[in-house]
Amino acid sequence: MLYFEDFTPGRRFDYHPVAVQAPDIIAFASEFDPQPMHLDEEAGKRSILGGLSASGWHTSAIGMRMMIDAFLGNSSSQGSPGIDFMDWKKPVIAGDVLTGFSLVLGARQSKSKPDVGIVKFRNEINNQTGEAIAVSECSVLFRRRDRGQRL
Repeated sequence: MLYFEDFTPGRRFDYHPVAVQAPDIIAFASEFDPQPMHLDEEAGKRSILGGLSASGWHTSAIGMRMMIDAFLGNSSSQGSPGIDFMDWKKPVIAGDVLTGFSLVLGARQSKSKPDVGIVKFRNEINNQTGEAIAVSECSVLFRRRDRGQRL
């Protein structure tokens, strides 16, 4: 179990590869972002994206799952106060294999909740050629192992 104290600046959590398949792109888009380039290969080819492409929201959801599998699922996470920014840099095309990482940028004790610390992360998702396709920064709240002793 990872606690606030385990998230030291510079610590990196690598993601396991995820293959993005056409049926998954279409299923997500059908429910949450039904634009033509996310629903149909030919429409995707006619778009500036160059093929059937995942919605940016789908890419973000995949990234969230990657974070869960890499470290959040085995942590004292208490949720997030928000995302500072999300940048979708390149389209995710059916057949892409995504990897990436979360990097701890900083950590501080909560002023209002002494049993919680706030950790800031930079998250990067890359395609199979190593190109960054999505970059974000966010903060996550974690329980402290020592349950509130002042640092």
